[in-house]
Amino acid sequence: MSIVVENLTKKYGEQKAVNDISFEIKTGEVVGFLGPNGAGKSTTMKIITCFMAPTSGDVRLDNESIHTHPEEIKKKIGYLPENNPLYLDMPIVEYLRFTAEVQGVPKNLIPGRISDMIDRCGLDREKHKNINELSKGYRQRVGLAQAMIHDPEVLVLDEPTTGLDPNQIVEIRKLIKDLGKEKTVILSSHILSEVEATCDRILIINRGRIVADGTSDTLRSQAQGQELLKINIEAAPDAVEAAVRGLATVEKISAVDGKEGWFNVQSKPDSSSRKEIFDLCVKNKWYLMEMTGLETRLEDVFQKLTK
Repeated sequence: MSIVVENLTKKYGEQKAVNDISFEIKTGEVVGFLGPNGAGKSTTMKIITCFMAPTSGDVRLDNESIHTHPEEIKKKIGYLPENNPLYLDMPIVEYLRFTAEVQGVPKNLIPGRISDMIDRCGLDREKHKNINELSKGYRQRVGLAQAMIHDPEVLVLDEPTTGLDPNQIVEIRKLIKDLGKEKTVILSSHILSEVEATCDRILIINRGRIVADGTSDTLRSQAQGQELLKINIEAAPDAVEAAVRGLATVEKISAVDGKEGWFNVQSKPDSSSRKEIFDLCVKNKWYLMEMTGLETRLEDVFQKLTK
């Protein structure tokens, strides 16, 4: 199911949380939605899911508008909001049965859907517990299960791996990638490596506007232009850092955590610092053990677009 967002705006008083944004998500795409806190991510997601009305603009799911067919659209969307909406006093199985009934799943199909969600979301060991007995990570799994219980065509997941340990994050990533083969998925996260590993495409929003749209490779290539080097110099680290920072071609230098003598160096636009660093080492009789170019990181792209 495709999603088309057209000139979407949401105002709170005079402030525009979302400011005239437009984009399209094709059927079967897993799209990462990134942005700093307050950028408009959650507001956009709430509008897409008909949880909130826009001030102006439209969202269409397969040509059905949120203004004219909100109830039909809700049936086709599974939504996990940032604040997981669980009834903590309910047992897991009863909660999933309740959400299935609310979503209109036929009664004869409910036991099978519950069993499928418990299996796919890794809840088998905990399924006999009340939700209030679960860790935060397992509560998040229950939230994912309720979002998928009615087998929606679109999944909107706002920070789906919050509270999960590293092993659980890997499992949920795999689940989301598998779901992307049959559903359209919008995924919001602050963990950029997670988005890069999971999503086919990335949208970055800042101050209510879309500032980037493309694959992680596309965004990195567009941000190229400032040389990034990783260097290892055998000399007093403080002296090396001060001397390299003073080079005319260097914009920024930072020590690599936990690795003495290693630094990341960013050159100024349209400049290269390789020769200057080499000459500096010769002049000071320092041993240059390594100097390699680094690919622009997604974190660097994000910071450049949203700072």
